Amino acid sequence: MADSEVKMEIGISTFLETTPDPVTGEVMSQAERLRQAVEEIVLADQVGLDVYGIGEHHRPDYAGSAPAVVLAAAAAMTKRIRLTSAVTVLSSDDPVRVYQAFATLDGLSNGRAEIMAGRGSFIESFPLFGYSLDDYDELFEEKLELLLAIRASEKVNWRGGRHRPAIRNLGVYPRSVQDPLPVWIASGGNPPSAVRAGMLGLPIAFAIIGGMPERFAPLVELYKRAAAQAGHDPAKLQIATHSHGFVADTTEQAAELFFAPTQAQMNVIGRERGWGQPYTRATYDEARSLRGALYVGDPEYVAEKILLLRKNLGVTRFFLHVNVGTMPHRDVLRAIELLGTKVAPIVRKELARIEG
Repeated sequence: MADSEVKMEIGISTFLETTPDPVTGEVMSQAERLRQAVEEIVLADQVGLDVYGIGEHHRPDYAGSAPAVVLAAAAAMTKRIRLTSAVTVLSSDDPVRVYQAFATLDGLSNGRAEIMAGRGSFIESFPLFGYSLDDYDELFEEKLELLLAIRASEKVNWRGGRHRPAIRNLGVYPRSVQDPLPVWIASGGNPPSAVRAGMLGLPIAFAIIGGMPERFAPLVELYKRAAAQAGHDPAKLQIATHSHGFVADTTEQAAELFFAPTQAQMNVIGRERGWGQPYTRATYDEARSLRGALYVGDPEYVAEKILLLRKNLGVTRFFLHVNVGTMPHRDVLRAIELLGTKVAPIVRKELARIEG
C-alpha cells in the first residue's frame, strides 16, 4: 500500500441505534441490532474499509453498552479492519477493566484493537456507575493517567487519586499484542482536550456534527502546538474526525433515505439538551452542502467532501457515522459497500495524485 494511502483511513462509526422506525414506528430488539453490527463489520472488512468504531451508551435507543464485546464477536471473522470504541466513556469506567477488555480484543484480532477515550457527551453512565457529574473533568484526567500507566508497563505502580485507590506493583493481564495499545482522545471541540492530547502525544478524534468542519482548524493547530511544545513530532500525529452521513447510488436517494431517521433522533436529543429549535429539512439540506458537516450523497460527492476535510484539517482518518436513527439494514449495508468500493478508492487515488 502506498504511503499516501496509509495516511488516510476511512471507516464507519455507530452507536448501534434501536430507535423507532420513522415510517412504521417499530423498534427492533437490541439483540438484533447487535447481530447486524457484526454483519456490518464483516462487510466493512471485505470492501476494504480501514476501521469500525462503536460508541458506548447506556440508554434504550442505543445497544452499544459494551463495544469491546461486539467488536470481539467480529474479530475472528475479519482480517484487516481495525476495531475501536467510539468512544469508551473512561470517566465512569475502571481503566484496569478497559485495558483488559481491549487487550483481549487485541489478542483475538491479532493486533487490530484501539481505545478511543472520551469524557462522554451522553451522561447516563455517571449515575449508573455511581459517579458525580461534579467530577466530570477530574474523573477523566485521573483515569486517563491510570490507563496510560497500565498500557506502559505490565506491573503497574500508580499513586492513586481521589476517585481510585493506588495500585502497587500489580500485573494487569492479558497484555496487548500491539505495544503500545493505541489510545485516542475523543473531543467534541473542547480546547483543553486538544491541548491534553497534544501534550501526551496521543492521536485525537474530533466529533464534527454541526457547523462547518473548517472551523475546527484552530483546534487542530492548538493540538499540534501543544504536541510540539511537549517534544512530540507534529508530523507523526494522527487526527480523525467523526461526522454523520450516508452514501447511496445517487445523492437524491441518499438525502431522502437519511433524512427522516436523522430528523427523528436529532429532535429527541435536541429536546433532551434544550436546543430549542427543531431539526428541519432546511437545517439538514444546509448541512449537506459542500462545506457542511453532513456527508450525505453519492460516492463522488462524499469523496469530494472528505478531500476538502483533508485539505482544511489535515485529517488522517475519517469516520462516517452510519446511522443516526434506525434505517433498513439493507440500505446501511449498501452505504458501507459504497464507502469501501467507491468513496475510499476515489479519495486514495486523488491523494496519491496531489500528495505524491
